[in-house]
Amino acid sequence: MNVEYTARKYEITPTIRKEVENGLNKIRKILGDRFETKVILAVEKRRHKAEITINPPHGPIVGLAQTADMASAVSEALDHLQKQALKHKTKWISKKRKAGKKFDGQSLEGNIEAALGLAENATVSVLVHKFPSVAQTTEVHLVHAQDSVALRPMTLEEAIKEAHFRDKDVFVFRDPKGRLIVLHRTRDGKMELIEAP
Repeated sequence: MNVEYTARKYEITPTIRKEVENGLNKIRKILGDRFETKVILAVEKRRHKAEITINPPHGPIVGLAQTADMASAVSEALDHLQKQALKHKTKWISKKRKAGKKFDGQSLEGNIEAALGLAENATVSVLVHKFPSVAQTTEVHLVHAQDSVALRPMTLEEAIKEAHFRDKDVFVFRDPKGRLIVLHRTRDGKMELIEAP
């Protein structure tokens, strides 16, 4: 990995150089070794600026920072560069790739047959699973639950509280007007309201 340093009104110390190289090693783990780096360190009116540019195969990535001292400016620039490198890497991994070569139907089939060793006529046994036309019925187990039905008329809010209190997934009650209503708790925890005519 080539690193080109440029200093403007600043002398590059070995500690700064070591910090830059350690940060670039982290980025190398993300993007690989195929990029060149340019580091520009400058001092302007008590402001320390660090600009680190890398050139991976799919475009440049730049990390900029400006602070009161050079060590923190380099650290912030490397952090910014690392975030951009992760973003750059995930962008190119998630992008759909297109096939480089297009085949016509005959050559594609020939390639598949040659790859599978089926150039000659070959028979392959295939097992097909068939579902029965009539499903077998199983014996139904009925359990009478008295605590899933409210004995007195109640409002919707009272019924919801009662269903939560009794910890029931289905709760049947009548509203003050006498209509039959069913509360059903779905798998995601929401309550469904079913009104019977």
